[in-house]
Amino acid sequence: MFRAHILAGLLAVATGVAAVNTPAPAAAGGFSFTLSPKGKDAEALSTGLRLFSFAQSLKNSAKIDQRGTDNGAAVSQNGTGNYAGIFQRGRRNSVTVSQNGNNNTLGVFQFGRRNNSTVTQNGNGRVGLVFQGNW
Repeated sequence: MFRAHILAGLLAVATGVAAVNTPAPAAAGGFSFTLSPKGKDAEALSTGLRLFSFAQSLKNSAKIDQRGTDNGAAVSQNGTGNYAGIFQRGRRNSVTVSQNGNNNTLGVFQFGRRNNSTVTQNGNGRVGLVFQGNW
């Protein structure tokens, strides 16, 4: 199952992403990057995440998959056709997602410990992907 989540994330990245925002890691030994593609790249990423959702037989618009201890995740969605997938491995990871509008798509992948992310998508058709790791 873990391998499937990694492969899905890599597949989404491989579909072609134009804009990359790479903040400095929060602590030594970690990494974090956020993808916010536009145009056809956004469509490709959204399609990849939605196909992953379909492949996993998800019937809801949010999926939270946590392994480890003291992980926390919250998703707030207003509108229709929104999808958020959150995958946490490790301990003390935290993510808050707020999607306001229609057809927004987001994937958050956290590995290791003490990763923290807050993502807000306002509007329609927004797409994003966040990878974080910390040792």
